[in-house]
Amino acid sequence: MELKDKLVSSFLAFDEQYQVDDDVQQIRSQAIKDFETFGFPSKKEEAWKYTSLKSALKHDYSIFPKKEDAIEYSQIKKYLIHDIDTYDLVFIDGIYSSHLSTTTHDKIDVCLMSSALNKDKYKPVIDNYFNKLAPKNGLNALNTAFTKEGAYIHIHKNIMADKPIQIINFSTGNESSLLLQPRNLVVVDENSHVQIIERHQSLTDHPVLTNSVTEIFADRRAIVDYYKIQNDKETSSLIDNTFIEQKDESNCSVHTFSLGGNLTRNNLNFYQRGERIDSTMKGVTIIEGKQHVDHNTLVHHIYPNCESHQDYKGIFSDKSVGVFNGKVVVEKEAQKTNAYQSNNNILVDDKATINSKPQLEIFADDVRCSHGCTIGQLDEDALFYLQSRGIPHKEARGLLMYAFANNVLESVKIPEIKKRINNLIAEKLGVELGFNL
Repeated sequence: MELKDKLVSSFLAFDEQYQVDDDVQQIRSQAIKDFETFGFPSKKEEAWKYTSLKSALKHDYSIFPKKEDAIEYSQIKKYLIHDIDTYDLVFIDGIYSSHLSTTTHDKIDVCLMSSALNKDKYKPVIDNYFNKLAPKNGLNALNTAFTKEGAYIHIHKNIMADKPIQIINFSTGNESSLLLQPRNLVVVDENSHVQIIERHQSLTDHPVLTNSVTEIFADRRAIVDYYKIQNDKETSSLIDNTFIEQKDESNCSVHTFSLGGNLTRNNLNFYQRGERIDSTMKGVTIIEGKQHVDHNTLVHHIYPNCESHQDYKGIFSDKSVGVFNGKVVVEKEAQKTNAYQSNNNILVDDKATINSKPQLEIFADDVRCSHGCTIGQLDEDALFYLQSRGIPHKEARGLLMYAFANNVLESVKIPEIKKRINNLIAEKLGVELGFNL
């Protein structure tokens, strides 16, 4: 049985097992019908022209994982940002782990989607925000139909979250292959601020496919800093769908660090619904072997006097494949828009590939917009210069690649995250950078 058919036939049992509010149940029922119509995307679709899901869909995935496995903190400590105090939402094979997590309801809500979907106290937020941003397509519909668990974060008006929030999804390998579908909802009210760190991590080499959907709502003058660390095993694939709506004078940034995994697809959409909004998307991709990373971004400028900044860097070795498909839409009413988009790539080996398609659709006449793409190899003159100063060839290459990617890290606002990414980049490049991080 193909995965699509297995999912459709399993929905009834899932729906009976995980009861939710009637309104949410109707949303899930409609979503499975939409998934049955759309199915999984293929390379025939323009947005998926360079990315095939065949390698990720070939396994016979378990849809209903077994009971939470007993995992100790020592087993996952290295994957957590433990240098600072954080709220932690830890999920093991899609099931919330209470003994590894720390939640709160003191001025901010950091808790579970399963609670939010079933308790009356959360119903106004769920009714206003759940499934309101995710576009109608097969992957989003699939996640919505099987919505059960994930992070529910609500930062109330005029509150600055007292510490960052980590959302960590672990897969144990208890199943021979596993499909995970976390659903996250983040609502940041007026004049509020939150920092969030997200990671998906396999603990074994068993195949895992994660189809994640995150909806983020930033009200007037809200600030959201979101960091995605993607450094999984080569048997794990991730489809990350993140959709952000911003109101007047809000500031949202998403930093994505794609450093490992079999296939990674990041769908990141920003919708600016107000004036004087700032949206930032930055990313670093460093992959090797036959790994594949695809960044598909959209910024929709709807109102005047707003800005957006995109800066993605990629370093591709061996037979790895990168894709960047970035789109900026500026509506006629969005005068005085400043939109900048940049995608720069290094192909370390001859068989590495990058497909880059920066796009601007501008319907306003008083704007400042630019986009650009570069694809090349390391500067041989710079490499020769470093070697002439006594730096071995391998370290010289590593230093040049590190310098190439480093400016993306300058806008990271959490020092411990910057340190962690610096260390991961150094590890990926296989060099000792020679300074304290």
